[in-house]
Amino acid sequence: MSKMNRNKLLSFLLLVQIGLVYFLSKFSNFIEINYTNGIYQNISMFLRKIFGSIPFSVGDIIYFILILLIIRFLYKLIRHKNRKELVFQFLAGFSIFYFCFYFFWGINYSRLPITKSLAIEKVKTLPSGKFDIEILKALTNHLVFKTAKIQLQLSGNDTLPVIVPYTKNEILKLTDIGYRNLSKQFKQFQYQPTSLKKSLFSVPLTYMGFAGYFNPLTGEAQVDYLIPKITLPMTCSHEVAHQLGIASESEANFIGYLAANFHDDLYFQYSANLLALRYALSDIYRYDPKLYQKYIENLPRGIKINIQELREFWLKYQNPAEPVFKAFYDNYLKANQQEDGLESYNRMVDLLIAYDKKYTLK
Repeated sequence: MSKMNRNKLLSFLLLVQIGLVYFLSKFSNFIEINYTNGIYQNISMFLRKIFGSIPFSVGDIIYFILILLIIRFLYKLIRHKNRKELVFQFLAGFSIFYFCFYFFWGINYSRLPITKSLAIEKVKTLPSGKFDIEILKALTNHLVFKTAKIQLQLSGNDTLPVIVPYTKNEILKLTDIGYRNLSKQFKQFQYQPTSLKKSLFSVPLTYMGFAGYFNPLTGEAQVDYLIPKITLPMTCSHEVAHQLGIASESEANFIGYLAANFHDDLYFQYSANLLALRYALSDIYRYDPKLYQKYIENLPRGIKINIQELREFWLKYQNPAEPVFKAFYDNYLKANQQEDGLESYNRMVDLLIAYDKKYTLK
């Protein structure tokens, strides 16, 4: 078979794959049983065994090569006369990437909601689409109490911020303990072997406004090595959730929270509860800005300093390109059955309320 015919065949198979992924997305129960809890478990374990022991991110190097190839393609597309051949060449390459992405992990976007495997039910909302403000206040009050309690234990004074004493490498190595504890209650969250690494692209990642990501081609979870240590434990736990087959961002936030909150270490617990509190307060603001202001005023000064630290960090890296990257990722999420796009991160509050109703938050 000639190179051109091969590229045409792979281009045609791209259309077949897109149709197949769409078709399979209608059978969430089948995917949950046969892919998420079957094929994917073997793929994930294999990739983590292969790449987990390598001290740097192999996936980042692969992405770098792919970026160079795309730049080379665009350059040739402008200069080359036979553009048809180049287009088929690009589509053939994308067809291979598309297959690897969805076969190695992406099908998890169509799995059953995590509420099914945890046997929890989301709290019914009011006709407006919101839940009862009293339910949200109850969760927020719990998170304020829990966060303040841990902050006082760690800093010794409610006016002082929490300062994480570990190195960032130590935080990465400690992350699996939370999943070890969580798996005692929910066996599906066993996390061995590990493959959690700092991103080689931490600087551009920060400018894009992201704290971490999962590479399905190598099964590695990458975290932004520039983010403040106070938020790193929760970020690590979030990315590990993706490794375990949790594709939804809200569900990865939720499972990441549970893992960090189940952790033996108070710094991990503080990181989890600080993030959950910020999301809960964000929902409070949407309901009642005056009530939100009351919560903020009554927070211990140490917690407010930590929140301000995070806000100042991200403000420092704001740039005109960040909204473009976030708009792209927002559309990517919507294309993969996360209708709320980037807003889906906030939906962890719904899951926390549902979990608390059945199991009671620690």
